[in-house]
Amino acid sequence: MKTHTIALIPGDGIGRDMTAAAWSVLQKAAGKHGFGLKGTEFPWSCAFYKETGAMMPANGIEILRGFDAILLGAVGWPAEVPDSVSLHGLLLPIRKSFVQYANIRPHRLLPGVEGPLKATQFDILCIRENTEGEYSGAGGRIHQGSSDEVAVETSIFTRKGVERILRFAFEQARSRRGKLASVTKSNAQKYSMVFWDDVTRELSAEYPDVEVTSYHIDAMAARMVMAPESLDVVVASNLFGDILTDLGAAIQGGLGFAASANINPERNAPSMFEPVHGSAPDIAHLGIANPIATVWSGAMMLDHLGEKEAAAAIMKAIEATTASGIGTVPGKDRTDAITSALLAAI
Repeated sequence: MKTHTIALIPGDGIGRDMTAAAWSVLQKAAGKHGFGLKGTEFPWSCAFYKETGAMMPANGIEILRGFDAILLGAVGWPAEVPDSVSLHGLLLPIRKSFVQYANIRPHRLLPGVEGPLKATQFDILCIRENTEGEYSGAGGRIHQGSSDEVAVETSIFTRKGVERILRFAFEQARSRRGKLASVTKSNAQKYSMVFWDDVTRELSAEYPDVEVTSYHIDAMAARMVMAPESLDVVVASNLFGDILTDLGAAIQGGLGFAASANINPERNAPSMFEPVHGSAPDIAHLGIANPIATVWSGAMMLDHLGEKEAAAAIMKAIEATTASGIGTVPGKDRTDAITSALLAAI
């Protein structure tokens, strides 16, 4: 029996319960479809940081390198550790070290879930550049605390980085409905974003079967609210993709349904799968967080690992669960009740 090795990083807050719930569903799907999942849990988190002074050990990346995939719960506890420390100490190093340059986030309404829009028949796949751009970490602060303080944050866009994420997005559009929306702000950012637009136009010649439209970020935000059904694949830079996908989560009913994958398309390092929601410290002790986003992320992980039948079975279980009215409204159902329904549907 084939067995996949999975690094489990529950992280902080609700991440622990969400990871446990998702793992139980993944294990049941694996058992039904004839393969194994061997999980190794790591305590890397804000609590780990408070104990050791680091979000993960110095050799953490090398430890993770030996796994087939990584399932992450949530990272962050801002009352205890600044978000800038937790993010740059765990999540971003993993994405960059393993060249997980394609962040994939699907947005559609599940059966029984009511979104805030009149539109219901939308199916948007957001592709976010994940390793450079506005989150490159280039910059600094000088004269801190004085009236002469200066802060500089420099976005880094390379031809290699922009071309590979756009090519990935073109391929996704080709496999779906053949429509690609490329998002920039080239009217205001005349170097990096005009560069992105130029590369988009260059690559479009290689994909004559894909209809390409370029949007400014503000216009795309409006379109996602006013006409989400007009969109298929949306590709954007690190910052713009981050913002748009929270909007995508909102129109699909909330962060409890928003899944994501951090993909290394070349498959020479593990990919990482995580829900879009954060650690939600305010409800971490209540047992009411919705595990569907993490379970959906787990289904994306199985699909990436080649276990497509099991991934499809989990998605059917999610849809059956929400269609029955369970897990459709934030806080209405307890985590264990939603998990039980998912397991029963599997």
